[in-house]
Amino acid sequence: MKKEQFHIQGTFYCAGKQWLCTDIGTRVITAICLSNHKDDPSWFNGPPYACAESVFDENDQEGCLLSL
Repeated sequence: MKKEQFHIQGTFYCAGKQWLCTDIGTRVITAICLSNHKDDPSWFNGPPYACAESVFDENDQEGCLLSL
């Protein structure tokens, strides 16, 4: 994916997991993994989020997909 395809609160897939975009920076995307903590959706209420946000740089973004 290209940076322009990411949207805050939009979902995407990477490494077989579903992610929620939480912020879009100049060169990076931050997201939380929705595949973790499925049994307790309160982890995804935020910001701030109870689960860790991950950073996707330009190289990571190339491996992301809008759908599986």
